[in-house]
Amino acid sequence: MNNVIVVASGKGGTGKSTVCICLSVALVRQGKKVLLIDCDCGMRGLDIMLDIEQDILFDASDAVCGNCSFGEAVYKSKNNDNLFLMAAPFDAENELSPSVFRQLVASVRQNFDYVIIDSPAGIGSGFVTACAPADRALIVTNAEPTGVRGAVKVRTRLEALGIADVRLVINRFDKRLFRRLGFYADLDAVIDASQTQLIALVPFDLNISVVMQQGAASAAGGAVFPPFERLARRVEGERCPLVLKGML
Repeated sequence: MNNVIVVASGKGGTGKSTVCICLSVALVRQGKKVLLIDCDCGMRGLDIMLDIEQDILFDASDAVCGNCSFGEAVYKSKNNDNLFLMAAPFDAENELSPSVFRQLVASVRQNFDYVIIDSPAGIGSGFVTACAPADRALIVTNAEPTGVRGAVKVRTRLEALGIADVRLVINRFDKRLFRRLGFYADLDAVIDASQTQLIALVPFDLNISVVMQQGAASAAGGAVFPPFERLARRVEGERCPLVLKGML
């Protein structure tokens, strides 16, 4: 099963980490056991967004250096029984190499239905490390030119790294703002410009941002997550609508 998914973006601010958490929670709602791995060394944030910041004693670098067991570097979400997190090193100089990270993921992936890797934005060394064990990738962008340009660069780099199964998530989509800005004629033009097949369109929803900053993402919070539930179903290979009536 191709169950290791790297989530990437060409630029910061697209909501990539929010997509990681919301997708993971949606998969948990579908009965899956999920490990989130934060690969943004020096800038980690998933622990805050899951409200387990104070629980983190060990991170991925501790596990590979022998400071703890792999199991001790994996922390359970307070709000989701089958969601777990491995935090990124707090210091950027402890960034793992691609080969070491590949071995780390290989040692734990069999214990989970999905491993979701939150890559740092851009296509630098941290991105290369995050991609090393991945079977497939999601690129997160917003429907504006700088985000789309970044998505193309990420797509090109993913292909060079041997990851062919790549899909696009357009996040924080506001149809009124999209039309007013007029950068693209329609959503199809965004997809064409990104050169990547769309798997999810997530509308702008202030409630999602509030839940993330409060660390309150929960499988019980169904009202917040319908777009991500559709994304999770599509990740699972199910046929379901990309968008609902009224989103475009």
